[in-house]
Amino acid sequence: MDVVNQLVAQGQFRVLKVPLGFIKVLEWFFSILAFSTCGSYSGMFRMAVECKNRTESDLSIEVEFEYPFRLHQVYFDAPKCSGGRKQRLFLVGDYSSSAEFFVTIGVFAFLYATAALCIYAFFFEKYKENNKGPLIDLGVTAVFAFMWLVSSAAWAKGLSDVKTATDPDKVITLISACDADANRCREVHDPVMSGLNTSVAFGFINLVLWVGNLWFVFKETGIIAPFMRAPPPEGKPPVAADGQQQAGYEQDPYASNQGGYQPNYNQEAEYGQGYGQQGAPTSFSNQM
Repeated sequence: MDVVNQLVAQGQFRVLKVPLGFIKVLEWFFSILAFSTCGSYSGMFRMAVECKNRTESDLSIEVEFEYPFRLHQVYFDAPKCSGGRKQRLFLVGDYSSSAEFFVTIGVFAFLYATAALCIYAFFFEKYKENNKGPLIDLGVTAVFAFMWLVSSAAWAKGLSDVKTATDPDKVITLISACDADANRCREVHDPVMSGLNTSVAFGFINLVLWVGNLWFVFKETGIIAPFMRAPPPEGKPPVAADGQQQAGYEQDPYASNQGGYQPNYNQEAEYGQGYGQQGAPTSFSNQM
C-alpha cells in the first residue's frame, strides 16, 4: 500500500488535462465500450409453425445465438407436420472472423491506452527523452488508427450478414413444413440488434479518436518545431547564438540621417579662426 501511495504522490496527473492525455483517456474508455458491446452480446428470435394437424404444431421455436457468431453451429428443431416427427436445422454462415478481429483490436487498444496513461502519469520525462517515446507512440497510434478502420469496416459488413442470417423470415424458408400451403409459418419475435449496432458506432468513434490523436503525439516528437519559429522583428538584424550580427545583413547607411544633409557649422568656424592666425589678412582695413 505504501508503494501505491508513493507512486500516486509522484504522479504527474496534470498531463491528463492536456489534449495528449485527455484523448488517451477517451481512447481507453471507448475501446472498452467497443469490445464489450460486441463480445458480450447474446440474442434470440422466435418462430411459430402451425401444422394442418394442430397437435403437431410448435408455436414457440426459440433460436439463441451469441458472440462469436458461428451461426452454422446454431441449430433448432422444427416440426415436419407429418407423423409428429421433427427435423433439426442449422443456421447459415460463420461470421466469427470479423467479430473476433474487432474485439481483439478493442482489447489491445485498451491495453495500450492503459500502458500509455501510466507512462504519461509516472514516467513523462523519460517518455520525452531523446524523442524515442513520442516516436514509438506515434508509430503505434498510427497502426491502431489503421486497425480500427479495417476492423470497424469488416465488423460492419459482418453485422449486416448476421442480421440477414438471423432474420426469422429468412430462417422460415429453411423449414420444409412451411412449403406446404396447408401449414402456416410466421415470426413471433425478432432479435434485438441495438447492442451490436452500438458496437459498430463505437468502432468508428475509436477511429476518429486515434486519427485525431496522431497530431498531438506528432507535436511531442519535436519534428515540426524548427518550422514553427517566429521570424525576427522587422528592422532588427537576426542575432546569432554568439550574440553577433549574422553575416549577410547590411544596415542602412542613411538610417541615422533621416533629416537629409545637415552641415557642421562648428567645423567651418574653427576653419576660419585657423586661417586668421596664419597671418592672412582678416579685413580690408588692415591691408591698407
